[in-house]
Amino acid sequence: MTIYVGNLPLSATADEVVALFAPYGSVEKVTLMQKDDGVFRGFGFVVMENDEAFVAIDALDGVEFGGQILRVNESRDRGAKAPRRAW
Repeated sequence: MTIYVGNLPLSATADEVVALFAPYGSVEKVTLMQKDDGVFRGFGFVVMENDEAFVAIDALDGVEFGGQILRVNESRDRGAKAPRRAW
């Protein structure tokens, strides 16, 4: 299952996010989102097994991490984006 992790401090690293989620199960993958210029956007995604993911979501949503209050929930597919219109 893919977990959305929002409101991460801009200094957060993938290793720190793995360490945050590891007590709740095996972390398969961490992706921290960046702008085109490589600047971290403050959110990312963690992939874990379903049962472990639900435990991690319950445990970490609303928890303080690096001075920020985390938003942690099941990631939802936003679907295909509509093409941008040129004006």
